[in-house]
Amino acid sequence: MAHGITGKILEVDLSTGSINKLNSNIEFLKSFGGGRGLGVRLLWERVRQPGLDPLSPDNPLMFLPGPFSGFGIPSASRTVVVTKNPHTSPISSPYPHASTLTYSNMGGHFGPEIKFAGYDAIVIIGKSSQPVYLKIEDDKAELCPAGHLWGKGTDETDKILRKELDNPRFRSAYIGPAGENGVPYACIINTSARASGRGGTGCIMGSKKLKAICIRGTGMPSAADPEGFRQSAREAAYAIRQWSGYESWRRWGTASAITSSSDNGTQAVSNFREGTFPEAHKIGAVAAEQRLWVRNQGCFYCPVACRKAGMVRSGPYKGLTHDGPEYETGTMLGANCGLSDLYALMKVISVVDDMGLDAISTGNVIGFLMEAYDKKLIDKKFLDGIELPWGNVEGMLEVIHKVAYQDGVGELLSQGVKAISEQIGGDSSRWAIHTKGNEFAAWNVHTSAPMALGYGTANRGACHLNGSSIAGQNGGAAIDSLGLCLFTFGGVGLPRYLKLLKAITGWQWSEENVNTMGERIFNLERCFNVREGFRRQDDYIPQRFHTEPLTVGSKKGAFIPHEEYDKLLDDYYRQREWELTTGVPTRHKLQSLRLTFASEELEKLGIYGTKRE
Repeated sequence: MAHGITGKILEVDLSTGSINKLNSNIEFLKSFGGGRGLGVRLLWERVRQPGLDPLSPDNPLMFLPGPFSGFGIPSASRTVVVTKNPHTSPISSPYPHASTLTYSNMGGHFGPEIKFAGYDAIVIIGKSSQPVYLKIEDDKAELCPAGHLWGKGTDETDKILRKELDNPRFRSAYIGPAGENGVPYACIINTSARASGRGGTGCIMGSKKLKAICIRGTGMPSAADPEGFRQSAREAAYAIRQWSGYESWRRWGTASAITSSSDNGTQAVSNFREGTFPEAHKIGAVAAEQRLWVRNQGCFYCPVACRKAGMVRSGPYKGLTHDGPEYETGTMLGANCGLSDLYALMKVISVVDDMGLDAISTGNVIGFLMEAYDKKLIDKKFLDGIELPWGNVEGMLEVIHKVAYQDGVGELLSQGVKAISEQIGGDSSRWAIHTKGNEFAAWNVHTSAPMALGYGTANRGACHLNGSSIAGQNGGAAIDSLGLCLFTFGGVGLPRYLKLLKAITGWQWSEENVNTMGERIFNLERCFNVREGFRRQDDYIPQRFHTEPLTVGSKKGAFIPHEEYDKLLDDYYRQREWELTTGVPTRHKLQSLRLTFASEELEKLGIYGTKRE
């Protein structure tokens, strides 16, 4: 008997309406964990040919909790959504639909509910002819008409589903108009503003005409050593409350970084032109606590409860209630766009979430447009009559709606900064802030070449969670595959999690096993991208960070010389054992990680040359 896993995957074919329960591959789980790792392994199996259109019915959309999900363990609430990314592209590829994979991570209660219902993963394939939602109650799953939900924002969708399902135990994940209309950076929202934000997962869900997944389970995964688990779980719960970061995370969440990052010169400000926002204190954690926040909320079994719910108390948006600001939403829609009005910022955040847009990419697009507007590369006519100077909240809201509904210029803006830059020309490619087509998150990298390298080498395109070292990247892939929260992982620590993992699964896990698993996952992701046509040239960052030093703040003058980045990339490839000129993982490295199947496929496609690896 397998412990810690259910042994079942729910596969739903929207083209035929068939719903099947497949056996989980135990060897996949042992080698790749759950979550991100299992998703990447399944994606490799299911997307056999490079260049598949991400909007094809054959592109699977997968929801994957980890082996800890469903157990009373602090910070084990995460769900990873894995699919082929509709928002990335290589500089050069023989395939017109070449893109990276994506592994988008969301908190809340959705992942544990998947395990309670009896599944290690939910895999969606095909495409429905009409809008539907998937309703799951334990081993019963059915597709329900969703025409009455189509066109609704995420807030209204949530309210309608709660009433329709008539059971507060259901956990739902849904898309907004942006996903329905095929915006490549649309997201999936669950549990009131917990988002699978990066990589266009909402776009894929919308392409399949799937409005929502609603799930309720009454089961429990079993542990191989129940008494050992109970003891280790008590130790983990005690440890996180003794953690040095516990009180600050509980009180401030990620919003505390809005001011500290600005002070350190590492914030995304004015389309990443600067790293310090002089008005950061107006939208930071202290201001939000005093003027906005009304309660804390936590993900499943998390005592930290870093999520903040706020209510606007005066002005034109009085009465608005929504989550935030968090660091990413507060920075990308605030500092990066020159917006320092806290209540207006909350309005923007709420509309972005209601439309089902990724706040990070949306903030990038608006910041980029504001700079282009300021430099007179675009004007009011280009923007369908919208005025867009820095900090103009009315203009921001108009752009958001244009994007979500792909209305007029919104069709172009919905493609992201790479596409907009190619359209408007000038020198805009130098300050179109993306790698591989995916926009940067809220951390400026003028001051940190290692973090810049992390953005450049991230397998889903620019990713602030990718880590600034090889060990950090491997560790992050492992944490995502165990279903743990990266923010509070240190509060429990790997040794305690290893004890829990052994007690749950009965398998012998060591720190070396987990690190190797993370390296295996990261390399397979890289192989997926290589198969699509991505190479070394796609691992570079925008010119702004090389040629435009910061002009204000504590890190004034900071920039990253080209030669420094090149040397770091060389060293990185050597340590990874990837080909120096191409960034392709060597045969030897893949074989040492038990990824021979991947090296054989790259060989078959003629990707390996005759040069020494």
